[in-house]
Amino acid sequence: MTRQISRRSLLKSSGVAVGAAAGIAAAGRPAAAADGAFAHPGLLHTRTDLGRMAARVKAGAAPYSAGFARLTANRHAQSGWQARPQAVVYRGSGTPENYALLYNDIHAAYQNALRYHVTGESEYADTAVAVLNAWSSTLTAVNGSADRFLAAGLYGYQFANAAELVRDHGDFELARFQEMLSKLFGAVSDDFLVRHNGAVVSNYWTNWDLANMACVLATGIFCDDRAQVARAVDYFKHGDGLGAIKNAIPVVYDEEADGGLGEWLEAGRDQGHALLGVGLMGTFCEMAWNQGIDLYGYDDSRFLKGAQYVAKWSMGGQVPFTASTRRKGAIGGWSGSETVTAAAGVDPSMTRPIWALIANHYTRRRGLPATYVTRIAAKAAPEGGGGDYGPNSGGYDQLGFGTLTFTRDRTEAAGGAASSPSPTAPASAPASAPASASASASSSPSVMGKGGDLAATGSGDVVGWTAATGITALAGGLLLLRRRGRERGRRAG
Repeated sequence: MTRQISRRSLLKSSGVAVGAAAGIAAAGRPAAAADGAFAHPGLLHTRTDLGRMAARVKAGAAPYSAGFARLTANRHAQSGWQARPQAVVYRGSGTPENYALLYNDIHAAYQNALRYHVTGESEYADTAVAVLNAWSSTLTAVNGSADRFLAAGLYGYQFANAAELVRDHGDFELARFQEMLSKLFGAVSDDFLVRHNGAVVSNYWTNWDLANMACVLATGIFCDDRAQVARAVDYFKHGDGLGAIKNAIPVVYDEEADGGLGEWLEAGRDQGHALLGVGLMGTFCEMAWNQGIDLYGYDDSRFLKGAQYVAKWSMGGQVPFTASTRRKGAIGGWSGSETVTAAAGVDPSMTRPIWALIANHYTRRRGLPATYVTRIAAKAAPEGGGGDYGPNSGGYDQLGFGTLTFTRDRTEAAGGAASSPSPTAPASAPASAPASASASASSSPSVMGKGGDLAATGSGDVVGWTAATGITALAGGLLLLRRRGRERGRRAG
């Protein structure tokens, strides 16, 4: 658990598999084409999803109409949005620290593209394409402190999702965008999952890994790179870092209602980052599902148990907690440890647009009970998107609009609760990483002392969107060395 992950480990075959025939597979899941190509559009939204949204909004059906109203009211979703591309984006350090320009433009591209698919009005697609083309013709680097990895991960997966919605537009510079996404985002995220910025693997919290996992997966699908997708899926299942599912959800309490609760690691840190992590894992699972890979159901639906835990806790409910200690620091440099003994305090009014996706998958596609997730999703509806949850970066960490995009009827789950992907063509990774996954010179820093680059947060806006906690929130870390002998039943990863 404490060993530094090797590239050999990250590259081993993940057992990724895709359907053998084009079309819609069991449980509403699109299958890949027979030649092994990925389904497009096939990140957060499939062609079937987009058609459903358009039809339901046109019919004035609830809750789609309420979700669409939130979209059209957002300032980012207006045609004519003017992009502000930068040659170099900085997050955490550098001059100017301008990453807000990037995430605002990404959300404008995504929201305009989504609005186009609902209305069919071409000016929205044209706006999205203009924004994406402006960035792919200008951006040369994503730099900063350790927070450059957060920027690469968060904005990489979001960029891919915005572009996926207009990839067939006649004016979209697809090849150029793929090159930018692969070299400036995917490669940086890939490197983070291998090297963790020169830190011990335990130095970074769950959301750091998950942001970069989402970028690697989204970039792999968008660029039709099967080896990259295989690496991302393998990391989800077997990675040494905090984003791997059995590290993110290390303890399962089976005696709890609805199949059990899974302790979410960052619940010991603070509420805001725990919500971020759940949203990112849901995003990861949905993108994989749309390529015929069931990670929602992996390890007896472990993610559902983690989401249930965070939902119950965020609404003010009592949750069990197993004390944990983590190591932190640089390889060969400074080091330390910290023990967390209780779940952090929460603000029940805090919300993020993450729950509709999770609730609709488990209760509608699969027909599984999910009491706490269902309740918190209803409380958050109709979900908005970037710009609706505060002006700081935390309000732009999810693309949002889940009420519009993920609401579905039970009848759409063609295979019912018993359905699960039945893949036939396993993908295997090559013996070495592609050139696009090579490390950049700035991503393997020399050993740093305490207060250096490893634990940087890059901005002060975290405080504005996280609840107060009983412990000091650190910028990085894997909670390790799970305390054994707990009296309650559990299954540790």
